[in-house]
Amino acid sequence: MTTVYLKPHKEESLKRFHPWVFSGAIARVELDAKHQSDAPEEGEIVAVYSASKEPLGVGHWQIGSIAVRILAFGVEELPKDFWVERIRAAYKVRQTLGLANVQGTKENNTFRLVHGEGDFLPGLIVDVYAETAVIQAHSVGMHVSRKEIAEAILAEVPQVKNIYYKSDDTLPFKAPIEGEKTGWIKVQNDDVQCTKDEFWSIENGLQFRIDWLRGQKTGFFIDQRENRALVERYAKDKDVLNMFCYTGGFSLYALRGGAKSVDSVDVSQKAIDLVNINVAKNFPEATNHKAVAADAFEYLSKQKSEGRTFDLIILDPPAFAKHRDAVKNALRGYQRINAKAIEMIRPGGILFTFSCSQAVDKEAFRLAVFSAAAQVGRKVRILHQLHQPQDHPINIYHPEGEYLKGLVLYVE
Repeated sequence: MTTVYLKPHKEESLKRFHPWVFSGAIARVELDAKHQSDAPEEGEIVAVYSASKEPLGVGHWQIGSIAVRILAFGVEELPKDFWVERIRAAYKVRQTLGLANVQGTKENNTFRLVHGEGDFLPGLIVDVYAETAVIQAHSVGMHVSRKEIAEAILAEVPQVKNIYYKSDDTLPFKAPIEGEKTGWIKVQNDDVQCTKDEFWSIENGLQFRIDWLRGQKTGFFIDQRENRALVERYAKDKDVLNMFCYTGGFSLYALRGGAKSVDSVDVSQKAIDLVNINVAKNFPEATNHKAVAADAFEYLSKQKSEGRTFDLIILDPPAFAKHRDAVKNALRGYQRINAKAIEMIRPGGILFTFSCSQAVDKEAFRLAVFSAAAQVGRKVRILHQLHQPQDHPINIYHPEGEYLKGLVLYVE
């Protein structure tokens, strides 16, 4: 096995079980005899040692500032049955949460099975929709191991019969990747519903059309499940605006909560088409919903010019900052969009506002929203501070995993 030796005193973070080895901490790399090149292959498993040759763990090698993602600490090779044991442990957590069982439930058949570092499997996401698990690799190492991961899921998660692999948008675009980045790894039979465009997922009793072939992420944003339920509690008799609505998750909960009207807005016409399909499926008689394909800033400006206001606004934008270099611009973006929304909320109204940018910490996001409120000059109270749900756990040794931040604001 290729071995990686760290510089003196660079092993401390690994001894605290942080799973990343940065390239600047590496003193040298010793290749094993089978290598044809002068560097490790991206995605291969390497052993990491301290400067004093103490074994620190094994993990996936990758090109970039994060050079190794540790899979197992304090060992010199990956344990036998590693994938099975880790999937088993992840599934047990979801059983503890009441999200997973063999039959599923009438109220919910959707949950996240593996959440990267939060489940000690850095670079791997697995979402379960009824009998289908969707695997998404965020590292070449997980791509290389995808079939072993699929076999472990089939062995340890009784309700899963089908495995879909969807990593075309998440793998490093410059990496020399062999094999398909998207497609079925396992299908129970050719006639199962999941191979068609008609699959419906159930979340808290609502049905959502899942397009894992072309949709964002694995097909749905599972991480807002509890926050969508909170919107339902506040929606009764309110005029609701759901910005960056994607497939309309918050909109459906607002409609079920008795909203007077709901506007769903997203820049993607494909997303808007799915919103309309989802609304028609769950509320076929609804006449109080409108879906619009439009740029968020332009839509808000247009509504303001027409004098429209709302009782409840939801801002759930895509990540404004995907890396540290973009944080400054992202914070300006959050301030700008929140200021526009706060201007359009009626006295006594509610704003749900979110950031899913891992590079933006919760204090910086809160400051951006504070600045927006001060800019508009409204009195604002924080009612709730929101975060990702329990099936998106945060590894206590990896605080960077706390990516979803949200605030519920009362605006006088």
